[in-house]
Amino acid sequence: MKYNSITLVFLLLVFSIMSAGCLSLDEDSYSLSEKQIVGVPDYRNDLAYEEAVAFDTSSGVAVEFEDIESSETKTTERQVIKTVDMSLQVDNASSAAEALGDIAASYDGYVSSSSVYDSYYYESDVRKQGYVNLRIPADKLDDALDEIKVLGEIQSESSSAQDVTEEYIDLNARLSNLEKQETRLLEILDMASSVQDVLEVEKELGRVRGDIESLQGRLNYLNSRIDMATVNVFLTEPAPIGGSLGIRDAISDAVQGFILSVRGIIVFVGYALPIIIVLSIAGGAIILAARRKKK
Repeated sequence: MKYNSITLVFLLLVFSIMSAGCLSLDEDSYSLSEKQIVGVPDYRNDLAYEEAVAFDTSSGVAVEFEDIESSETKTTERQVIKTVDMSLQVDNASSAAEALGDIAASYDGYVSSSSVYDSYYYESDVRKQGYVNLRIPADKLDDALDEIKVLGEIQSESSSAQDVTEEYIDLNARLSNLEKQETRLLEILDMASSVQDVLEVEKELGRVRGDIESLQGRLNYLNSRIDMATVNVFLTEPAPIGGSLGIRDAISDAVQGFILSVRGIIVFVGYALPIIIVLSIAGGAIILAARRKKK
């Protein structure tokens, strides 16, 4: 029992050192002193580990060597998030929004969000506008864009590509290391012989599992954005061409201008009238006093 406890403590110490090196965490949280190694037997031949374990003579701390090149295959393919913004002038915004959904579906994509609404330029000029967000497989983006452009007249178009290759490789490497640590902890858990040992290993397992889920969530998000390009389409309708040649709008503007002018006059009189009354009274008093002096 005592032999197994010492073995478990030693393995936990080795794992803590590896965790600090793999995840670049705070060194103070996982550093070990020589006092923690004193009295611990040499378990370099322990069957619990398949890798070679050696001792650093300068610090007396057990370290484990791994072949970095063979542990992970380096990813050379660029990982890029593509986004396209486009403004189209269409005859009917509602019909165009439906057509965009059909185009996305034909390329195994989907509509993330869609909105069509009335836009008031004048009381007699009501047009519809719309905004459609599409998610389309990145390898089919060019073909989908060709069909989208046929729906109307292009007013503006821009595209961007965000390179996330470095983050993608880093996430995969860290995830691989954490999964190896989880496997080793499960092996150590099988060797635990007391409740305290089990609780300590399970606590460390919980931390590692939380880190794995966090990295996996971020990696899933990047994969989704990389695999599915984003296309934002803004839809507008052209100004209506009527038989009045704009006379109705001109008359409406003239009436509104007249009303605004009358309103301004009324407001001016309202401010000026009290001043005029006061000046009239003061002027009348001065004239009356001057006439009395002459008499």
